[in-house]
This record gives sequence, structure tokens and C-alpha cells, in this order.
Amino acid sequence: MTKKLKLKIVTPERLILEEDVDQVTFPTTEGELTVLPGHIPLIAGLSSGDVVAFANGEHMPWAVAGGFVEVKKDEKGQTTVAVLADFAEHVSELSDEAIVKAKARAEELRKQMENTEHVDYEHFAAELERSLTRVRIADKWRSKKYRG
Repeated sequence: MTKKLKLKIVTPERLILEEDVDQVTFPTTEGELTVLPGHIPLIAGLSSGDVVAFANGEHMPWAVAGGFVEVKKDEKGQTTVAVLADFAEHVSELSDEAIVKAKARAEELRKQMENTEHVDYEHFAAELERSLTRVRIADKWRSKKYRG
């Protein structure tokens, strides 16, 4: 039996995925990182981009923004990867209509951020990052094969 990783992707709203996978690649604040079974423990900040799990010959991509990732071994010695993201969405959820809305929302937020009277800059910046991430990751995976 080949070794697998236990991957969990969680947002504040819900558990997105819990599955055994062959490997997972994710964007950190220090650069892209791929984890295979037996990886050393680590904790890293998660940046905006795509988390891509690979299992049974298929890619499983999610658009993510913010949060952190933890790699550790469980009590049985299996490598576990917990992606705790502020935002996560499977690429299949990013329809053309959703992308058009995300682009419009990003443009609206940019205009609102130009108005210095708004004091909730962090909220606008986080929403803008989510919208731009949706657009970028949907464009990246538009012509690639992946598991829905």
C-alpha cells in the first residue's frame, strides 16, 4: 500500500475537504510548497493562490486566500496537512458567471478603496484579494483537467 497524506481544508464557515491524497501543493508567504508523505512538521502562512491536491492520478484544485497551513504526523505516524484558510473555493464552483461577478466586485472595491473616508481598509483589501484570487485561479485552471 502506498503512503498517503491526510488533507483537511477548513474555512471559518465549513470543512471543505477531508481526504487521503498522494501530495498537496500550496502557496505560502515564502513561496510554493509541495508536501509528500513523510514530510517534516511545519507551520507556514498561507498566501492567495491555489491549493492543488493530487490523488489517484487526478488534480483537485481550490482557490484560497489567507490563513495558514500546518504539516504534522498523527499518532499513527501518518502525515497530516491542515489548510486553515480565510477563504477557499473549489475551481468547479468558479463558473463564468461567478468570475464576471468577482471581476465587477473587485473593480467596485478598488473604487471604494480610493475614497480615503472609508475606515475599514482591511475588510476591503481582504474582499478584493478574494475576488482577484477567484479570477486568477479560474483563468489558470480553465483549460486544465481536474476532478470536480
